[in-house]
Amino acid sequence: MDEEQIVKELREFITANYSLSSMSDDELEDTIEQLVMQRISGVYCTIEEKVSIVQQIYSSIRGFGLLDTIIRDDTITEVMINGPEKIFIEKNGRLTRLNKRFESERKLEDVIQRIVGLAGREVNQANPICDTRLPDGSRVNVVLPPIALCGPTVTIRKFSKEPMTIEKLIEYGSLTQEIADKLELLVRAKYNIFISGGTGSGKTTFLNALSNYIPKDERIITIEDSAELQITGIDNLVSMETRNANASGVGSITIRDLIKSSLRMRPERIIVGECRGGEALDMLQAMNTGHDGSLSTGHANSTEDMLSRLETMVLQGAEGLPLEAIRQQISSAVDIIIHLSRLRDKSRKTMEITEVLGMKDGKIMLNPLYVFEEDEKSTLDKVSGQLVRTQNKMQNTLKLQLAGIKVEI
Repeated sequence: MDEEQIVKELREFITANYSLSSMSDDELEDTIEQLVMQRISGVYCTIEEKVSIVQQIYSSIRGFGLLDTIIRDDTITEVMINGPEKIFIEKNGRLTRLNKRFESERKLEDVIQRIVGLAGREVNQANPICDTRLPDGSRVNVVLPPIALCGPTVTIRKFSKEPMTIEKLIEYGSLTQEIADKLELLVRAKYNIFISGGTGSGKTTFLNALSNYIPKDERIITIEDSAELQITGIDNLVSMETRNANASGVGSITIRDLIKSSLRMRPERIIVGECRGGEALDMLQAMNTGHDGSLSTGHANSTEDMLSRLETMVLQGAEGLPLEAIRQQISSAVDIIIHLSRLRDKSRKTMEITEVLGMKDGKIMLNPLYVFEEDEKSTLDKVSGQLVRTQNKMQNTLKLQLAGIKVEI
């Protein structure tokens, strides 16, 4: 039995002979089931194969086609589509190529337009790059030709159905209970925390987990390019998302616009999903003007690299600002940097928790509190180790004292 051929034949038959716009989802599914049973009568077919055929036909008409079955697989964490013929997935930290393909570039573009349209966004030759999300919150990046030379390119970072918690991070070995307890105190005491790391190191996941420590009676504003934070248990929560310009080049809403607007909304904390450019200046100014306890993330390969990246990002937002003034702004705004990394065995670990001190001789001083150390069990294929407390004492303890917390971090 040629499953692919049956799916193609029945899909073409249904689209040609039925008024799909007047059919509900349930009616369409019932019709597909009946037609499939008629088509395969007399042919040996398992129940799983019948269900698969029905789902493929339905997905190709109302869903995301081939992508539906991939998205439903909870063991897949990332999907990369490089044109209609090359589909790669990440499962358990490993990349593999799927033995599947889209029928044509046009079919792939149809799926892309459905995904983008659900979030009210546009992607076309005039605007060939788009960040959006799936209904389940999964992050999607789309790049169309002629920018993408191999055909329409889609990258999907899937979202866990259950929000990440600190308990899960402890279970995965990214943290210990002792360090988690210390982080809870820092969040409760309203330290401004920046989470740094490379692509796929788990920055947003860690931010989600850390947000569980925010007191439930506070007013929180979240700002993101595409909404993916899963903050739970806070009633007074406002989530905002940027918007791309329309086909005429107008109507864009940037992260900078949203940060400025959020300052008029009486936030107690501001959470920016990721700082990438000039919005870093607005974020730092918010942290310095009474919005303690704010959280954000940024791409960097080390804690020191994160400071350099912040300097560059601030310069993008305020050209001509003296470097010393920028460093002063950073050192007074950011209290703690948590650096994450994806190691050689594809595991995600917390590598460093560092206190940001003031300026000295024109440089920002850092005070590492915890650093990751590998132990004797580590091999080339498997990393073993844990965060270890350094000999350095935490120096900026004023916020802990004001919060009535007397525990030493």
